[in-house]
Amino acid sequence: MAMMAKLKGRDALMRRLNQLAPNVEKYAAEAKLQAAEEAAELMRERAPTGATLEYRESFSGERLANNPNKQQVGIAQTKDPSAAGVFAEYIWRFLEFGTAPHSTVKGGGTVLGKKNAAASGTGMHPGSAAQPYIFPTWRAYKKKASAKIRAAVNRAVREAMGKG
Repeated sequence: MAMMAKLKGRDALMRRLNQLAPNVEKYAAEAKLQAAEEAAELMRERAPTGATLEYRESFSGERLANNPNKQQVGIAQTKDPSAAGVFAEYIWRFLEFGTAPHSTVKGGGTVLGKKNAAASGTGMHPGSAAQPYIFPTWRAYKKKASAKIRAAVNRAVREAMGKG
């Protein structure tokens, strides 16, 4: 006999899961935080090193609710109260995607400023090559993170059914 499921959004799914197994939310939240911490550790290992290692040490896996002023990148805003993510210093974008050559002098963003900077030979930043390490690391780890969360949900359901 085939089992059919019809879901009407995250709220309906979580309401139904909490009816079946009250500990689902708790176990899933723990697994999400653990997955975020592991992903942060993997990214920290692959991050470019600077003279002080300050940037590399800025990676952390935390709950999104604990960082309300941080901007999410790569995903839409979530309604999940137990969502977790990886946080790092803002320069990760410049390292991950690289930068184009640009003027660093005052007024250098204008056409005249760029011409003046180019003519004087000073104030031009040569740009930097992309050093992708965040998104490739996440793509490699994503399957394992999903499996970890699924296992936590399954454990809560087995416990509720008395098989755990």
